[in-house]
Amino acid sequence: MVKTLILYSTTDGHTREICQRLQQIIEKDHLQVTLLSVDDESTINLNTFDKIIIGASIRYGKHHPKIYQFIKNNLHTLDSRPNAFFSVNVVARKPEKNTPDTNPYLRRFLKQISWKPKNLAVFAGKIDYQKYSFWDRFVIRLIMHITHGPTDPNTNIDFTDWTQVEEFGKTISEM
Repeated sequence: MVKTLILYSTTDGHTREICQRLQQIIEKDHLQVTLLSVDDESTINLNTFDKIIIGASIRYGKHHPKIYQFIKNNLHTLDSRPNAFFSVNVVARKPEKNTPDTNPYLRRFLKQISWKPKNLAVFAGKIDYQKYSFWDRFVIRLIMHITHGPTDPNTNIDFTDWTQVEEFGKTISEM
């Protein structure tokens, strides 16, 4: 049985939700999937996996530093297997910024790492102001004001195109 690892970094839990949906799609093809937070990656042997997928959210314009470190520490293993990377960010809610070629966060990320993922995706994230701390709510509302996004403090909008997530899941299954 093909074993797939989906390693993720999430700030508010939405990237984990996307990973869980990917897991459901991949397991339909009788593939075994392990979900693991980058916070727990030291507990697993990467050499036991046939495919490695990494998903990471953006907060304040950056992916979590642990994602960069994981890639640096495991570059050879990543390159030796079918692999993929996806970024989750709210700027991807805009049609002109929702592909790997047009998303500024993904483009910058790829320039900062040595790894060249074989498959890439970008998914729009979620805004849930009620879940955020006072400071995060304030800053994110300011960013949304500047970028013409939702600023109502009661906003809870999932911008994710779940059909796009399903298509990416099928791509992973076929790798």
